[in-house]
Amino acid sequence: MTNASPPPPSVSGTFQGKIGTTYEESTPWWHEQQTPPEGTPNVVVIVLDDVGFSDLGCFGSDIDTPAMDALATGGLRYANFHTTTLCSPTRASLLTGRNHHSVGMRMLSNFDTGFPSGRGQITKAAAILPEVLRDNGFNTMAVGKWHLAPMEQTTASGPYTQWPLSRGFERYYGFLEAETDSFYPELFYDNHAVDPPKSPEEGYHLSEDIVDRAIEFVTDQTSVTPDKPFFMYMAFGAAHAPHQAPQEYLEKYRGRFDHGWDAERATRHARQIERGILPEGTELAPHNPGVLPWDELPDDEKKLSARLQEAYAAMVDHTDHHIGRFMEFLERIGRMENTITILLSDNGASQEGGQQGSLNPTAYQNGLPEDFEEMLARIDEIGTTRAHANYPWGWAQAGNTPFKRYKQNTHEGGVRCPLIVQWPRGLPRTGEIRQQFHHVSDIAPTLFELLGLEAPAVYNGIPQMPIHGVSMGYTFDSPTAPTRKDAQHFEMFGHRAIWHDGWKAVAYHERGTSFDADQWELYHHDTDFSECNDLAQARPEQLQKMISRFWVEAGKYDVLPLDDQGFALRAKIPRPGSPRKRTTFTYYPGMAHLPGAAVPPVMNRAHRITAFVDRATASDEGVLVSLGNISSGYVLYVKDNRLVYEYNFLGTRYTVTSEEELPTGPAELTFEFVKTGDMQGIGHLYVSGRPVGDEAIPRVLPHFFGWQGLDVGRDTLSPSSPSYDGEFAFTGKFEKVVFMVAPDEESEEPFERID
Repeated sequence: MTNASPPPPSVSGTFQGKIGTTYEESTPWWHEQQTPPEGTPNVVVIVLDDVGFSDLGCFGSDIDTPAMDALATGGLRYANFHTTTLCSPTRASLLTGRNHHSVGMRMLSNFDTGFPSGRGQITKAAAILPEVLRDNGFNTMAVGKWHLAPMEQTTASGPYTQWPLSRGFERYYGFLEAETDSFYPELFYDNHAVDPPKSPEEGYHLSEDIVDRAIEFVTDQTSVTPDKPFFMYMAFGAAHAPHQAPQEYLEKYRGRFDHGWDAERATRHARQIERGILPEGTELAPHNPGVLPWDELPDDEKKLSARLQEAYAAMVDHTDHHIGRFMEFLERIGRMENTITILLSDNGASQEGGQQGSLNPTAYQNGLPEDFEEMLARIDEIGTTRAHANYPWGWAQAGNTPFKRYKQNTHEGGVRCPLIVQWPRGLPRTGEIRQQFHHVSDIAPTLFELLGLEAPAVYNGIPQMPIHGVSMGYTFDSPTAPTRKDAQHFEMFGHRAIWHDGWKAVAYHERGTSFDADQWELYHHDTDFSECNDLAQARPEQLQKMISRFWVEAGKYDVLPLDDQGFALRAKIPRPGSPRKRTTFTYYPGMAHLPGAAVPPVMNRAHRITAFVDRATASDEGVLVSLGNISSGYVLYVKDNRLVYEYNFLGTRYTVTSEEELPTGPAELTFEFVKTGDMQGIGHLYVSGRPVGDEAIPRVLPHFFGWQGLDVGRDTLSPSSPSYDGEFAFTGKFEKVVFMVAPDEESEEPFERID
């Protein structure tokens, strides 16, 4: 080969073979594949949402949870396990092995506080479990709730840097928000929005869908690469409100809670002591403020409250059934024996249903009361597609038996949660209870130890912060070994606590008051499991020691500054780069469903919505733009040759209809809201600039329309209006829809005419 060119240089500096002029003169080389050792177990992490300490059968409840109880029988229950008391922070701590403030998740991923501890996303200086496991030869999959991405970044335009597929998961199917309708969920498959695979009338429910997809993912993986272990992160919407379940599950619990929350708490408390979950002598905490004795409730309140608890129990039971279905699948394909399964709740039972319960979470989010008589009239809708139910404080307190307070608080009712660990091949002892103090940040280091891995010191070129948690592996065969946890702080919305050496100091904070005015309580947890005997007065030196320790931990783990601002105030401050920062928004038919955190901020602001259409005939009709669901929202549509705007104020609908039929051909169909005062105004309709109708809208929501977002040209998911069926897609030609929104709530003037 006298005319051959000289050998080219190596394409990559990492190539360790030899490149000659021909293949006969060359030596091939391949990168060594990262392969876990033979026998490496699979990992399944199951996260329940807002399920209280006592709400599983194996933790004292009489709600039917045979699948989770079976996991406990074949594994270990942890009765002294703690979370962060809120969903996004617990998930961040679970997946990183660090404290949640340190990784940037002070509270929900919906908000960026402007401080390092509250960015609403996990810092890249804390690699998460799927990133580490994927790089060590695992297939990684996630189904269900994410809620770890900045919510304004969950649109079809991203950025996707904090979505599951950008944080180590190879497959994802679920929802990105804090909550969703289980019959009409906002679903995402990998990096794009998708519609549910079938309707509620066809039997759809989110919990079943999540498990169907998990089975599909594992089937694909084990069929093609059976030698590779998998990591499955399964985060249910259950049992976060809205509490919804198939009708047969709702019927199953009819009358099961007519005895009330006091009797329920007493029964669960007795069971917990009898089964060794609680030490002998553990007291039942007194009623939380605002919870009345059941016997003092009027009969109608008892009736409504019991029905709300039935829906919650039905949802837990239904979820358990599908967890059982997944476990049966693992058994059937021979993967159960060498799978580490970890099941936990992300925080204690929720106080977000209020004193009397709720059928509309948007009311809670906006700080508005619900009408009890209206709720009572809708009692048969509870748990169905037609209501977004949440139970009252009394039942949440029962869920947190035997503790005080709830989710969002740092007393044990908020932070003490059920935890089950099962590993048939690897646990030397099963069916037992462990009482060592542990925290959700301890799960990642436990898995690292069991899998023979170490958290990387540098990941993708970024130096990593140290792991804050400690492994729980020592507890597997040492039931009475002292905990290896030294101290653990807690903080949420200004509520604070510190645990150290069997003692806990805790302060409940009243929002808007001085942090200096908070009263610290002191409990010796080793002898006072349920925080009933406050020793603050009797042991002032110990209390001061604990408070001082809290401030040390707060400084070490980026807890500061303390911040008690609520959801509503934060929602008014879009983060930098948010699509909500504009005042003009143009959307085109065919765009993906737009999540609620990124929609035009029309709440309590003057605004105008104009759809540019061309109707060939008078029969062309359908939805132009819709936002919301059965609980709240608005919709602009054409029906019966009239332009209609409906505003759903917590179930009360205000409607503006054109006084005359619409012309065919090109037209600009406009709705304009002009404010006449705070949270009220007049709705005007125009056809190509000509007024065709107006009506007073006496009440509008101040902050939120709820979690369900916006659609153009159709009404997907939970219907915005009962005036039409299904999606009611617009049948005419549709160019675009333009929103013009006032810059603030004080601006009451209408906008200039749209050209």
